[in-house]
Amino acid sequence: MNDRLTPAEAWTQLRDGNERFVAGNPRHRQDVDRRAELSDKQMPQAALFGCSDSRLAAEIIFDQGLGDLFVVRNAGQIISASVLGSLEYAVTVLNVPLIIVLGHDKCGAVQAAIDSQAHDAPALPVHINNIIEKIVPAVRRVSAGAPTDHVVPADIDAGVVGREHLRDTVAEMLERSEVISDAIAEGTLAIVGANYRLLVGNADPHIIIGVI
Repeated sequence: MNDRLTPAEAWTQLRDGNERFVAGNPRHRQDVDRRAELSDKQMPQAALFGCSDSRLAAEIIFDQGLGDLFVVRNAGQIISASVLGSLEYAVTVLNVPLIIVLGHDKCGAVQAAIDSQAHDAPALPVHINNIIEKIVPAVRRVSAGAPTDHVVPADIDAGVVGREHLRDTVAEMLERSEVISDAIAEGTLAIVGANYRLLVGNADPHIIIGVI
């Protein structure tokens, strides 16, 4: 018997958990018995790829406990080989039916990408710049393709840039991972691209790939 959740069931559980978090009624488990249950195996109901921002604690905002989410995070939720490998492991070995890609408002990486387009922007350390460069295409689309020396960061809506970057992230994931795109085509996996609002606490779905 296969008791794995469907993509729709997994999303429903996470959506309901986020609603409990917003309402202030969490019920997740972190106790000693739960640790014992998980000591030999894990069966997460979803994978989550999100930003490393300290205000974006994945299990907490979806009211999940130990063993419920397979979490991959980096600054600005930037696709890389290690991210794709981790998510493919979640899909092929852990059999998760759902990947959530989670951005958020007031993202420092997004703002840094916007600021980097000003004509007098200082050079960034190389590894930070490698992150920021992945977000710059979204900045340029939102700024209507203005030349770099004409971009005024204060005039660019960071929220719109963040949502554009979220779309880019999901698109790159599908383009670069045959494992993930094949699982979606087979109906065993779905992707939800959501934006978390820091003040309110809710995760709004903006992109849905697959059937949920």
